[in-house]
Amino acid sequence: MSTVSRRPALTSRHLTRTDERLSFVYLERCTVHRDANAITAQDAEGTTHIPSATIGTLLLGPGTRVTHQAMSVLGETGAAVCWVGEHGVRYYASGRALSRSSALMEAQARQWANPRSRLAVARAMYRLRFPDEDPAGLTRHELLGREGRRVKDCYRAEAARTGVPWRGRRYVPGDFISGDAVNQAITAAAQCMYGIAHAVVTSLGCSPALGFVHSGHELSFVLDIADLYKTQIGIPVAFEVAAQDEEDVGSRTRRALRDRINETSLLNRCVDDIKRLLMPEAAGSLNLEGDRDVVTLQSDRDHQVASGVNYDGPDEDYGDELW
Repeated sequence: MSTVSRRPALTSRHLTRTDERLSFVYLERCTVHRDANAITAQDAEGTTHIPSATIGTLLLGPGTRVTHQAMSVLGETGAAVCWVGEHGVRYYASGRALSRSSALMEAQARQWANPRSRLAVARAMYRLRFPDEDPAGLTRHELLGREGRRVKDCYRAEAARTGVPWRGRRYVPGDFISGDAVNQAITAAAQCMYGIAHAVVTSLGCSPALGFVHSGHELSFVLDIADLYKTQIGIPVAFEVAAQDEEDVGSRTRRALRDRINETSLLNRCVDDIKRLLMPEAAGSLNLEGDRDVVTLQSDRDHQVASGVNYDGPDEDYGDELW
C-alpha cells in the first residue's frame, strides 16, 4: 500500500475527469473504510488515506474487508470496484457513470443496431490496433483471422526481444499457477486491462454489453476496448516482467502495468478512442463533463424539445425538476 496515489482530493466539479484518474489501486489484507470523501486502508502497519475521486479502479485482493460507507463513497465518485482472487484473476462490480449525458450511450446503440455501422466500428477498432494495415472491405471473419495472426506475431516478437521462451498461450480458467511465468504475467495484465476498460466504459455512460467485435457477454464492449491496447501495452509489459524473475509475477505485473499506463496517458487515450469510435463526426467537440443535467423530450422526426413543459395547449413551465 506504500505506492498509492498522494494526489489531493478533487472537488465535485472534477469528478467527471475520467482521463485524469489513477488507473487502479490494488489493496490486500486490510480493512477498507471511509473518512470524509477519502477511503482508508487499515492493516497492521497503520492507516493509509486514498482520495476516492482519484481512483479509476479499486482492486480488492485476498484478505480485504470493505465497509458500507466505503462502497457508498466509491459509488458516488464513480470508481469501479473489483474483487480479485489470489492472483487478481477475477472481476466483479462497478460504480455508476460519471457522465450525466446519454449521448455516447445513444450513439453506441445506433452504431450497434445497424449491421453495417457495427462492422464499420469493428474495422475502425482494428485500424486503431494496427495502423499499418487498412481493413477497409474486410469481412468479420477476415478481421478475426488477421487479428489472430497479428497477436501471434506479437507474442513471438516480444519473446525474441526479451529472451523469454515462448511455447504458446496457455491459461486454464481458475488455475492461475498452472501456466509458466510469462503466461501468468499475460493473464494478470489482461485482467487489469479489463478492469480499467470497464471503469472507463461505465464512467462515460456506455453499455458494457454492446460490443462490436465481442458478443453475447455482459462485458462485450469492455473486452473490445481492452483489446485495443493488448499488443502495444499489455503483452510487452507481461514479457518484460517475466524476463526479470519468475517469482511474484502477478503483483509485479500489476505494478509495472500501472506505471506504463501512467507513462502513456492511457486513460486519456482510452476516453478519446471511445468517443472517436462511437461519434467520429463530433468526437473533438463532444463535452460530456458538464455539471448541469440536460433533459429533453423526444418528438417527431428525431427532434428534441425542452422538458418541463406541458405540450397540451399553452406552454406551462414546470421547471427542471426530475420525476
